[in-house]
Amino acid sequence: MKKHHVIPKALIPENRSFVVRKQIEPYFDPTFHLHPEFQLSYVIEGDGNRFVGDSIKPFTANDLVLIGPYLPHVWRSHNDYFEKDSGLSTTVVVVYFHDHFLGETIHDKEEFESIKHLFQRSQCGIEITGETQVLVSQLMIELLDLKGTDSIIQLLKILNIIALSDECHLITDTHSKSYNTEAETDRMNKVYEFIMKNFHRKIHLEEVASIASMTCTSFSRYFKSRVNQSFSDFLKEIRIEYACKLLKEDKMNIDRIGYECGFQSLTNFNKQFKKVTGKQPHQYRNEYQKMAVEAYHQYH
Repeated sequence: MKKHHVIPKALIPENRSFVVRKQIEPYFDPTFHLHPEFQLSYVIEGDGNRFVGDSIKPFTANDLVLIGPYLPHVWRSHNDYFEKDSGLSTTVVVVYFHDHFLGETIHDKEEFESIKHLFQRSQCGIEITGETQVLVSQLMIELLDLKGTDSIIQLLKILNIIALSDECHLITDTHSKSYNTEAETDRMNKVYEFIMKNFHRKIHLEEVASIASMTCTSFSRYFKSRVNQSFSDFLKEIRIEYACKLLKEDKMNIDRIGYECGFQSLTNFNKQFKKVTGKQPHQYRNEYQKMAVEAYHQYH
């Protein structure tokens, strides 16, 4: 019997060209999901890992990303955001729109050539950095208060700035299209969620494979084809990324950090950390502190 998928609820009302909103929550919605709308997200507050298609990258405040239709994504807050009484909070400004928010004009008329090209590139997800990020995020905040035609002009201005900027970087390879079905996304979601909750302990391949209802061999193949790296490498990156966060916070000694991130011994932690970052943990911490002090003096 064929399973019927629930069509995601439309994010934009029929009588509107687009939707912009500011969301303040204890943590970002941790579900890996996709939808037919374009999404432009500007993180004002919060940090964690950003999953877009087959890419996983840490994110912090000022993360600015454009995502094309049906590209699976989630901004997952670090585990401490989910703890009871954490006192932590996340803030994001999101714009949802369709490529036909101006009718078919964007596809037909040469004046919109650069925006049309931007929409094609957004199929891979686009990270926006540098001065463009500063400018666009400011315009997005202004957009929250604009109404009527002014709001449409502002959205076009935002898209045009992104389209013409060279500070935009594709997030994934195009091959991530291969799993844009709800069942696939659901399966990856369960796997990601399990990893994010348990990476601080030893994880056996059998455990994760059984969550995906697969044998170890077929799970390993499946995971690699979806995420473009082996399960063990992926797990290692998640652990090292969290270790970097703890090293920057400077509240724990290095042995304890290695243990908190799921490394069974300090030697192994040092070795794997150096393999991924090119530095020893203590070196990484010292360099970060030195940079923080310099930045502090520069602005005071």
